[in-house]
Amino acid sequence: MAVASKTVPSGQNWNARLRRFFRWLTSPHVVLSLIMLAVMIYMVIIPLYRMILTTFSVQEMDLRVLPGAEVGDLTLYHWIRMLSGRISRIMTYEPLTHSLTISFGATALALVIGGLMAWLVVRTDVPGKGIINTLATVPYIMPSWTIAQAWIVLFKNQTSGGTPGLLEFITRSPTPDWLAYGPFPIIVSSALHYYTFFFLFVSAALLSIDSSLEEAGELAGAGRWRIMKKITFPLVIPAIASGFIMTFSKTMGTFGGPNVLGVPVQYYTLSTMLRSNTGIGNYGDGFVLAIVLILFAMTTIMLNQKLIGTRKSYETIGGRGFMAQKQKLRNYKGLLTTLVVIFQFFIAVLPLSLLIYSTFMLRTGDYSLSNFTLQHWIGKGIININSGEPGVLLNKKIYLAAWNSLRLAFFTAIFTALLGIILGYAIVKGRGTKLSKFVEQIAFIPYVIPGIAFGAVYISMFTRSVGPIPPLYGTFALLVVVSVAKHIPYSARSGVSAMLQVGKELEEAAAIAGAGPWRRFKRIIFPLTSTGFVSGFLMTFITTMRELSLIILLVTPTTAVLSSQTMRYIENGNEQQANAVIIILIVLVLIGNFIISRFRGGSLKKGLGL
Repeated sequence: MAVASKTVPSGQNWNARLRRFFRWLTSPHVVLSLIMLAVMIYMVIIPLYRMILTTFSVQEMDLRVLPGAEVGDLTLYHWIRMLSGRISRIMTYEPLTHSLTISFGATALALVIGGLMAWLVVRTDVPGKGIINTLATVPYIMPSWTIAQAWIVLFKNQTSGGTPGLLEFITRSPTPDWLAYGPFPIIVSSALHYYTFFFLFVSAALLSIDSSLEEAGELAGAGRWRIMKKITFPLVIPAIASGFIMTFSKTMGTFGGPNVLGVPVQYYTLSTMLRSNTGIGNYGDGFVLAIVLILFAMTTIMLNQKLIGTRKSYETIGGRGFMAQKQKLRNYKGLLTTLVVIFQFFIAVLPLSLLIYSTFMLRTGDYSLSNFTLQHWIGKGIININSGEPGVLLNKKIYLAAWNSLRLAFFTAIFTALLGIILGYAIVKGRGTKLSKFVEQIAFIPYVIPGIAFGAVYISMFTRSVGPIPPLYGTFALLVVVSVAKHIPYSARSGVSAMLQVGKELEEAAAIAGAGPWRRFKRIIFPLTSTGFVSGFLMTFITTMRELSLIILLVTPTTAVLSSQTMRYIENGNEQQANAVIIILIVLVLIGNFIISRFRGGSLKKGLGL
């Protein structure tokens, strides 16, 4: 007996689909995903679009060379001028060459230093590993230009610097220009600051390698160097690639070191040339350089992903047990330990000592005790010293900058931590959906943009109103917005990690009991992820406190922070005043890092996800 099929009317079918879509659209994770998507489009996509549009628009400065044009007209003038014009060599290609030279040089040197130290700490029986681990993170905790400024105190010469450094003062022999300024000191100071990345990443990789793999090679007759080349090194390639990306991208976009050690001898990089162009209002040309920086950063990351993707045999932990045997240093143990500690002293303690010592010298270039003074700390304003400004502890500008630094770090940290939790919830709950993947991809965009280029993006964004939001350029709010936007990738990562630890059955049980989305978030989700929230808050707080490249293009005299105030003093020739501000900034950062370590038990490793 045939059974007639029951046909559902098209109107009822359409209504069912509409109800399913409405239920999906009103589910908490979808609502949050759409809100976060709108926020990130506003904070990331629109600024990038406006920056690119500016490079194709006639600016007010261009009217003198583009007769008949009007402000806002479409033009290729800036791209032609910066890429093929007569000044392109000076404005683009030389700074690009300098940036690449410094980035590759600093990355290679950082790899050697960080890799060797990681091997010593993880794979040998070297004593004092706790001290070595602690000292290895100190350079990165300090602002990036600290070692560069200490280098000036030690190696400056009268030829290029106007006054002698400590070495020339002691030896009475002029320091060579190549040692005092230019690529060599920038490479060395950058490598000594960023080698921490390689140390941490390679340490984590070596800890996961079963030493039986190396012992098998030794039993097969391979020598120590062949084992390292054929077994150990290939297995740590992902860690090395991660360190390369972090070091190369940071160095490529850094501003402080190249500004201190390069600009005095006209050794410009893309970051310093970008600042030079935007400083005179030449945004069209400056934004072309920013886009070049962004493209190189993106290319580097894609090459890294391609490199890692070509090999799948990175597994180092199997199901047969794990063994990490230490290599005995025997008679070399004491010597190597001494050399490592001395090296770390020179890059962690000596720079601070030099900066502190210089702050007690009344006149630049005279390091004798007869020149000792407290003028730069507690002295009253004298017209021929520090442009008439009082010492830093009596200077209202420093207190304003310190207040701005603290509140910028606080607001950035609180907003970033909240965004991280919300993003983590939206991404994890919608995992596998196109919307979740899209939100996660957009959240990653600020990561590939160097800090100074990202700051340049926000100049074009907020010079005029955007919908109901008034122009923010020159306001403190702009510093908060750009700082939060730049930290979105890190907050999203920490938020996802925290949310993955929360079982979905907890929220489902609460929903069955009648708890609404807000009540579930307040009573279950947030308490269970509060540790990640606090950790993310504190890490972002410290990172923002010492940030310079991101905000150097956006600060004004009323919104100056300690880092920008330091650079202003350096550029005005008030070196002792600048060094005193650096010490204050470092003290605040170290206090914050101590608080982080109390909460997290190893701040920098936790912050990098190791």
